[in-house]
Amino acid sequence: MTKEYVNPLFRLLVFHNRDSKDRHITGNLVLLSALTFVAYVCFTNRKRLLVMFSRLGHSSSRVRQPPLNAEKKISSTPGQVSYKSVVPPSRRQAASPLLDARAASLEEIAPSTTEILQKHIPVDSNIKDLHGTFCSPTGFSNDDMISLGRFPDYATLSGVRLPEPQPDLNIHTAIARPYRPIRWPYNQTMALNKLDPDHWLELDRNYTLRIQQRQELYMRHGKSVLDYLPGSQHACRELMEMVLQFLCARYPHYFQLLNDQSILRNDIIGTETDLRLIHPLNVLLNNVPEDFAIMLRDPETGAYVLRAGIICSSLGWSLGLKLGKNIDEIHEPVPDYGEKLQFSMNRFFAKMPTDRLIQRGSWGIEIDQPIHIPPGDPIALRHETQDPDIALDRYHLRVDWQTLRRLPVSAAMVFSFRVLFTPVTQFQNEPYIPSLFLKNYREVKPNLLKHKNIWHTEATILPALELWEREQKEQGIIPEDWQPATLDNYPYYPGWEERWNANQSLKETQ
Repeated sequence: MTKEYVNPLFRLLVFHNRDSKDRHITGNLVLLSALTFVAYVCFTNRKRLLVMFSRLGHSSSRVRQPPLNAEKKISSTPGQVSYKSVVPPSRRQAASPLLDARAASLEEIAPSTTEILQKHIPVDSNIKDLHGTFCSPTGFSNDDMISLGRFPDYATLSGVRLPEPQPDLNIHTAIARPYRPIRWPYNQTMALNKLDPDHWLELDRNYTLRIQQRQELYMRHGKSVLDYLPGSQHACRELMEMVLQFLCARYPHYFQLLNDQSILRNDIIGTETDLRLIHPLNVLLNNVPEDFAIMLRDPETGAYVLRAGIICSSLGWSLGLKLGKNIDEIHEPVPDYGEKLQFSMNRFFAKMPTDRLIQRGSWGIEIDQPIHIPPGDPIALRHETQDPDIALDRYHLRVDWQTLRRLPVSAAMVFSFRVLFTPVTQFQNEPYIPSLFLKNYREVKPNLLKHKNIWHTEATILPALELWEREQKEQGIIPEDWQPATLDNYPYYPGWEERWNANQSLKETQ
């Protein structure tokens, strides 16, 4: 390429400067024609030339403006992508029936992507303190947010229906569904699955115990488990209102909103909460046995940053250590995150619409049922030794069942976490589950196995799993030649629903 385009130009310049008067005019004409030809070639092959110049150590002085919503590579970090110009699908149009008719046309109602990016609400600003018009990433102005008022129709705003009522749920006997998020091959992926709106927030017989444990953790650890940064006020309130609307629709025999939706009545624990006097996250802490992490878009970078949350069930980390960090910084300790997860996770956060609900699960094996192990907790020392004298019935499968959704107005991304414990002895009667756990213990990548902190359980767990796998094959429960693979029933096991319903009925008769 260099010989074809650069050398002819060099020769023409030399020819032009020859000391020959009779060729001067001809040379000028030839030079003009040649330069015109070169300009044409350069224009039609500009991409190839840019590559050539970059190899020669030069750079183009002209930077093309990327189109809106384009994924722009960051040169400082190979493979990393910037989403500074990417916002999620707007939900402003859905709000038009809920707001006054202030706009004459749809264009005035729903701001363009350019307008959203130009008027993006600062990540650390309270909407009530803003002067002028600003927009959330989903297209709602600060005036819209105020006009919507308290407890708007979030089903319409988000595009996600309210759950079907479950009036027959008995909080004293209800058993959590048997989540078994065990896969093979075990690759480091987001492992996302569609979530039924009925199952966003589930209650079981451990409700009262978990509420008490979480309140005690907050009394002991304070802002390490519940905290919020400036600019998160609206997202916190929006989340609380959506959660309470869900609970009142799903479990109307236990939860009601009274006095113009200013009082929450909880008949499980016998409380009434004035929602005007208590911070939204404290309302959730006292009434919902789930963790919540609220992440807001930073307009300066396009990254999502943890700005508020209740995290009472973390192992080896705490909200206090993660608050204010973006999604990449939070997941820095996760094995293979940069190689396997970073790109897909950032892209998913940038583009996820509000009408999509996602669920996923992670698992570990723990001694007893530790809810919260902050950094430096003595309980964490258990992970460093193997003790074959610990009885098998003290070991539990710990599942952190997570959901992910986008709030429609603030555009915050919200994780919810629910911790569930199951005695490992139940695996004996669950088809294929012992074999899948054995496969993971024996063949998963060492760095992933270390991250799960299950090495300390091997001395006791492995012999039991081997016995249960052998029994299931001998009894014909699973084929003798079955090769472990993610089950079609994932995240459950075959026949789970019949057994689950039978166990709940048994509890009700006891």
